[in-house]
Amino acid sequence: MDPVRTCFWIFLATAAGTWVFSLLTREYSWTDRIWSVTPVVYLWVFAAAAGGEPRIVLMAVLVSLWGARLTFNFARKGGYRPGGEDYRWGILQQRLRPWQFQLFNLGFISVYQNAIIWLITLPVLTVYQHPGPLTPGDWLLAVLFLAALAGETLADQEQWNFQQWKKAQRAAGRTPAPGFVHTGLFRFSRHPNFFFEQVQWWLFYGFAITASGAWLHWTLAGPVLLTLLFIGSTVFTESISRSRYPDYRRYEQHTSPIIPLPPRRQQEQPL
Repeated sequence: MDPVRTCFWIFLATAAGTWVFSLLTREYSWTDRIWSVTPVVYLWVFAAAAGGEPRIVLMAVLVSLWGARLTFNFARKGGYRPGGEDYRWGILQQRLRPWQFQLFNLGFISVYQNAIIWLITLPVLTVYQHPGPLTPGDWLLAVLFLAALAGETLADQEQWNFQQWKKAQRAAGRTPAPGFVHTGLFRFSRHPNFFFEQVQWWLFYGFAITASGAWLHWTLAGPVLLTLLFIGSTVFTESISRSRYPDYRRYEQHTSPIIPLPPRRQQEQPL
């Protein structure tokens, strides 16, 4: 089995499928719904093709844990239910003409994002081409990956707890203030979950380095493009937050956007 060819056909099928389903349902989060699943499939395709090569199996296990966490978090927020579309797509539809959004849907949501999903897993191709035993460097990468996974899990739980409190406040007829989470990990970063997500895939690229002994491979394109995607997503998300919450600008002034850093002194004042 040629794992590259197999994964390429999976990529084509998922890109086409998410686009067709978006047209049929008028919901545009189908790529979000397979985001946590497709990378796991790609990794186990390579693991099967490599005959259980230990470094690839380790990578597949790590990505499976990543996928399980993301699937759980997405499911409990209702992402798999009808109408569970990312709220940002509805806002973007209001800002674009219908034909512009449909081009965006095809080119960015269905094709480009699925391409990134494939590319972030492709360091496994370098590992596949350089088989060998596990090294201390591999185990260090695995430990750091799990630490980043734990950090993202904690950030998601803090966000979930806040949203549940927010719903309870509204149900009681009270206006929650502020309307955004700013405690816990969010005291040190406005988007700690974004930070830990990116760290995991940069660490994943590290396996290509331990396998080959070379620092630079073309598969570096995956984490680079993922980071650029998150930069764009952060800018868009924060533009929405600023329009919804007057206090968000002050939060921005005192809190690091992505990398967790000590808050500026003024942040000690309650929002």
